[in-house]
Amino acid sequence: MRLGVMFDRGLPPEELVPFARALDTMAGIEDLWVVEDLGWTGGLTSAATALAVTSRLRVAVGITPAPLRNPALLAMELGNLARLHPGRFVAGIGHGVREWMRQAGVAPRSPLSLLEETLVSVSALLSGEQVSLDGREVRLDGVRLVHPPQVPPPLMTGAIGPKSLALSGRLAQGTIVPEGYGPERVRAALEAIAPTGPHELVVLTYLCSGELPEPLAAEMAGFLQVPASEVASLSGTPDEAVARLRALWEAGADTVVLRPTGPEPLRLVVDLLGAL
Repeated sequence: MRLGVMFDRGLPPEELVPFARALDTMAGIEDLWVVEDLGWTGGLTSAATALAVTSRLRVAVGITPAPLRNPALLAMELGNLARLHPGRFVAGIGHGVREWMRQAGVAPRSPLSLLEETLVSVSALLSGEQVSLDGREVRLDGVRLVHPPQVPPPLMTGAIGPKSLALSGRLAQGTIVPEGYGPERVRAALEAIAPTGPHELVVLTYLCSGELPEPLAAEMAGFLQVPASEVASLSGTPDEAVARLRALWEAGADTVVLRPTGPEPLRLVVDLLGAL
C-alpha cells in the first residue's frame, strides 16, 4: 500500500523543487506525481526536475497524452529518465482529454487504437527492440533506441472506460484512475482491468480540509459523468480522511496519490500522516 502526493498543476512551476525536497524527507510518502495538462505544464520536464532534486522518491508522470507525443520521441525521453534514475521513474500514458486534444489539433481517429499502438511500440523500444509498425495511428520504420534503459520504467495507463481499462490490464504494468473514485468504483475498475500479471492500481484523490470545494466536485462530476454527490475525496478531519484512505486501499488500490487543495498543500499531507 503506497502513498504518494501530486504536485498540482495550479502551483507555479518554480515551487516544484522545494515541494519535491520536502516530500523526500517525509516518512510514509513514497511517490511524487507530476502532471501534463494542456496549457499548464510539461510532465517530462517536471519529472526530470523532481528526480534530480530528490534521492528517495519514486517520481511518476500521470499522464502523458498519447496524441501529443510521438512514440519514438516519447520512448527516447522515458528511456533517458529511466537510465539516469533507475528504479525511480514511472511513465503514465493516456488518451488525453478529448477537447484538449482537439484544441491542440492532434485528436486521433481512434483514441483506443492510438493508445494500444503507443503502448506496444514504446514498450518494445524501451526493451531495446527495433520497431516497425504500420498501424492505424502509429507508423514507425526500423526505429531503435541507441541507449535503452537496463531496467525499463513501468508503463501505466490512464483509463476510465471499460475498453481502456481492459487494454491497460492486457498491455500495461499499472492503471491510473482519476480523482473522484470511491471504493465501489475502485472495485469495478479492477474487475474491468482483469490483469494478466502483476499490475499496480493507482487512485488519484483530492485531499482537503472540510468538504471538497464545490467547483472541484462539479468539475470531476462532469468529467466522470456522475452526480456531484458521488465524487469521492479524502475530506473532513484528518481522522475522517484516513478512514477514507484505508477504504480505498481495502477496495484494492495499490497506490493512493493525494492531490491536496488549498493554500498549504503540504500542511494537509503532514496532518494526514500524523493521523495515519
